[in-house]
Amino acid sequence: MTTPDRLPSRAEDIDADWLCAALAERHPGVRVAAVELIERHEVTNSHARLRVRYDEPAGAPASFFCKLPPSEPARRQAIAATGMGPREARFYAELAPQLALRTPRSYVARHARDGSFLLLLEDLIASGCTVSDGIRGVAPAAAAVALEDLARMHVRFEDPARRKAEAGWIREPGPGSDYGVVRLQAGLDQHRDRLSRAFRELSELYIAKQLALHELWHSGPCTVIHGDTHLGNLFDDAGRTGFLDWGLLMLSTPLRDASYFLAMALGVEDRRRCERELLRHYLDARESLGGVPISWDEAWLAHRVHAAYTVPACCQIVTFPEGQ
Repeated sequence: MTTPDRLPSRAEDIDADWLCAALAERHPGVRVAAVELIERHEVTNSHARLRVRYDEPAGAPASFFCKLPPSEPARRQAIAATGMGPREARFYAELAPQLALRTPRSYVARHARDGSFLLLLEDLIASGCTVSDGIRGVAPAAAAVALEDLARMHVRFEDPARRKAEAGWIREPGPGSDYGVVRLQAGLDQHRDRLSRAFRELSELYIAKQLALHELWHSGPCTVIHGDTHLGNLFDDAGRTGFLDWGLLMLSTPLRDASYFLAMALGVEDRRRCERELLRHYLDARESLGGVPISWDEAWLAHRVHAAYTVPACCQIVTFPEGQ
């Protein structure tokens, strides 16, 4: 049996006693009768859905989305080295309750010094939310509201004193690993004929100038950003866009979030038709909230520069994994 002060390493290890102790902080008086594993998937991390039967729910939900480090030891070690899991756990435990944007409700958010972590979050399927199938992007009207939500978070943490007081544990991005370089080079070596000329040229530029590009991408006003606002990290709640996967939370320029969202969350035609209007909408929202001034010319140049990040962001796809 897993004791309450230890983190289960697999979703299967979450038993009634451990869950009861973990939920008691937010749901005093809760009594868990049984835990059932509904489904489990290995992606970047280990994902599962749990169904719970209670003797006394005390307001706790009937099901959870569970997120843990990957099960395979080498991948688990690699993920632990990034700090993604503890960073996301701290976000849900400390920052999410303060923010107005839509995120999954958190019931348990724990982490340990060895990089292990465990999240029990709102089961979005049970809540009636939908996660994109990767084909349909965020509609422009919903994108406008999402950009307003991002602007509120960005402006909130632009003041250094407030940022230190409320989010002092969040750090600026380091030089990064060579993961993207290795993957892009593999794509060029093995599948060059399947990549467009523009993509090949930008890949080669990134491989040659990785550090300089990262320095450029992170220049500008400093604030707390999500860091990875692509379509797969979003969900829809009755027309409102919510934000998932906070493992790349960092201090950087707010335009990284806004531009990456426009480039990687909207459908291609919607983006081409609406990106200028939506970027202006984001700047207007910032101005109304008293954010650090960013001119249109500065924002538009930054948006075009940040668009190049979509190339290393695709580094896993260009290896063309078999069966996917």
